[in-house]
Amino acid sequence: MSISSINYSSSVLGAQIRNINQQLTDLSTQLATGKLSQNYSGMGTNEGFAIAGRSQLSNIAAYTDTITNVNVNINLANTALQSLTTIRNTVQTGSASTAQDLNVNGQTVAQNTAASQFGSMVGVLNTQSGNRYLFSGTAFNTQSVANAGDIINGTTTQAGFKTVMAERQAADLGANGMGRLVQTQPTPSSVRVSEDVAGSPFGMKIAAVSSTLTGATVTGPSGSPVSFSVDLNGLNPNDGDKLSVQFTLPDGTTGQVDLTASTATPTPIGSFAIDATTPGNTATNLNTALNTAITKLANTSLVAASAITAGDNFFNTASSAIGAPVNNQAAPPAPISGATALSGASPSNSISPGFGAGDTITVNGTTLTFVNSGATGNQLNVGDSIQTLMSKIDQITGTSKPSTVHGGSITINTDDAASLNITTSNSGALNALGFGSTPVTATQPPLRVGSSPASSATTLVNGSANTVKWYTGNDGPGSPRSTAMARVDDSVTVQYGAQANEDAIRQQLQAIAVFGTFSTSPTSQYAGGQVSALSLRVTQSLTKQPGQQHIEDIQTDLAMAQNTMKDAGTRQTQAKAQLQSIIDQAESASPDQVASELLSLQNALQASYQVTSKLAQLSLVKFL
Repeated sequence: MSISSINYSSSVLGAQIRNINQQLTDLSTQLATGKLSQNYSGMGTNEGFAIAGRSQLSNIAAYTDTITNVNVNINLANTALQSLTTIRNTVQTGSASTAQDLNVNGQTVAQNTAASQFGSMVGVLNTQSGNRYLFSGTAFNTQSVANAGDIINGTTTQAGFKTVMAERQAADLGANGMGRLVQTQPTPSSVRVSEDVAGSPFGMKIAAVSSTLTGATVTGPSGSPVSFSVDLNGLNPNDGDKLSVQFTLPDGTTGQVDLTASTATPTPIGSFAIDATTPGNTATNLNTALNTAITKLANTSLVAASAITAGDNFFNTASSAIGAPVNNQAAPPAPISGATALSGASPSNSISPGFGAGDTITVNGTTLTFVNSGATGNQLNVGDSIQTLMSKIDQITGTSKPSTVHGGSITINTDDAASLNITTSNSGALNALGFGSTPVTATQPPLRVGSSPASSATTLVNGSANTVKWYTGNDGPGSPRSTAMARVDDSVTVQYGAQANEDAIRQQLQAIAVFGTFSTSPTSQYAGGQVSALSLRVTQSLTKQPGQQHIEDIQTDLAMAQNTMKDAGTRQTQAKAQLQSIIDQAESASPDQVASELLSLQNALQASYQVTSKLAQLSLVKFL
């Protein structure tokens, strides 16, 4: 028989002591770290909630970084937009001033300021945030706007705005300096004024004629090209009788010539002399006075309107499809107008061939159907006017610039040249509208005078191949704001993109470029009138108009994006606190509870050691 010795390490009591020691170690670690365990297995059943909470906290941290970065971009963009507002106010103040003193270069101080501010505006539009150009849309790695010098002066291979404006002025003035009008005296007692070419986009267009000239016969405006005539019929008008002629200028404004019959000596400005003894001389005086008045209007208001229109041709990205000039059935020499019907029996003011019931026109995927009567929705009556058709097309394209009929030519405008696509089931009728082939697509600007010499040109053509493209960023369809998007919460995104070719920015850049680039001869008798007429138009262009986009509208959009991010950030801050509380409850050890357990274990360990000590001193004699 053998008796095993009492071994401490193998005894039940020893195992308990080791267990107590391990618990003491764990509790000491908990007290030092504040955590229940250093590994997931020791965390307990609630650790799943903590893991999910940490994942959400990681997402919130990523959203916070995104919000910070987007706010930096928006703040920089807003600073740039505010600079544009300051530039606009500076140039507008100068253009509205009455000072017309010209320097040796044929410009006013206000124009020199505008030229300088144009360069500043180009610099602002090329603002970067890191490597991102803020006004390039989705093409954020591309410079937003071409260099200011290239835009104005061109490059070795491409014409700049200065060239485009000079060509347009020559085309609008014509070789005789009368705005593409031809004046003759068919008989000794009559005067006739005619547009030089039917359907030409250049020069002044005769809009209306009114007369109180006693005994005179006024004919027109009518015909193709449009003309009017005044025949005094060998008689003298009365003193104070008046002839008024209204013209439409290239920028859509009007100019008017008023001539008053007068017996005063010398003949007052704006009048023509009545020759009491020779009525034929009165007709000659009327002819001379009309020539002088038209030439003055052409060399002042027309020149200013031409500069504004050249700016539109060069800068405006709202593209158009232009049909050939067309005449109506009722009066073959008369061009069609917005009132011309889309169908009708000859003779009538309608196109031929016209549209019939069942015919369709499809615009950008939306189909318009012709019916005999009672049209609703996307339907047209066969007898509706061209203007009605254009209004329907404009509704579909969403153009900011309504389509027009001018000189018998239809211009369909669109803000997105790439998307315009018009087809029809009746190609003959579409051809009768001036569009010879389908699909009808938009011409990309810039537009240039179509032939040389410019003074006799009759068309505008696409100048993309040989003209500087001022905007070099993204110009695809869709809202500029949608060109930069960021997710700032699980179900929240913000749009904060911007493009330098947005209407508000483009219109301002265009107006400042026109004002700062235009120059005239300081010694010209018309110099003051040209600068005055231009200043008036530029001031109007820089004045905020109802229904147009403003710089402040872009700032408002960006501010709304920031408010959305601010709200998301507030929610995320609250969520972070709640998630951290869940994690802490699942993983944190209470210092008071740990301290209490430590004290309890220390007491138990001390007792265990005392018992063990006594057992270690036990002998067989003492045991017996």
